Amino acid sequence: MTINARKHHNVPQARYTPTLATMRRKGQSGQALMELAFVLPVLVLLLVGVIEIGRYAYISILVGNAARAGAAYGSRNLQTVSDGPGITAAANNDFSGNGQTALTVSSNSTCGCDVGGTIASDTAGNCNPSVPPSCAGHWVVTVHVTASGTFNGLFNFLGATSLTISKTASLRVAPI
Repeated sequence: MTINARKHHNVPQARYTPTLATMRRKGQSGQALMELAFVLPVLVLLLVGVIEIGRYAYISILVGNAARAGAAYGSRNLQTVSDGPGITAAANNDFSGNGQTALTVSSNSTCGCDVGGTIASDTAGNCNPSVPPSCAGHWVVTVHVTASGTFNGLFNFLGATSLTISKTASLRVAPI
């Protein structure tokens, strides 16, 4: 007889008796799976919502940048302020440079009296008056560019699959 055989010979086997904690764990074996089944759809909806909000913010920033690019082109000098096709091309180039299409651009210019950094009487009618109104400061030209783009959602949420985003940028051109 070997030592190992002697060791296990005549030794009574311990009997397994489940404790109260073990019995509770066996009754709850599928609880975590059920909780996951209830929570997972909510988490997926939350994730999709965050992605859609991020995409909307991205397109909104691109539209605003395109409006600023058009206004920057128009504010170069007094000749470019009235170059509508050039302003539109500058805005579209900025927008399409980021992989986007379908941008609508409109522009106009206004003239007003700059007194200490505040422009008064800033209207389009002031740009070509036969008799310029009196001004305590100096006259400035401002170009206003409005760009509009479309956000197309990935999912139909409450009937809204696409939203129009419009941004306006205004820059001073030059003193008159």
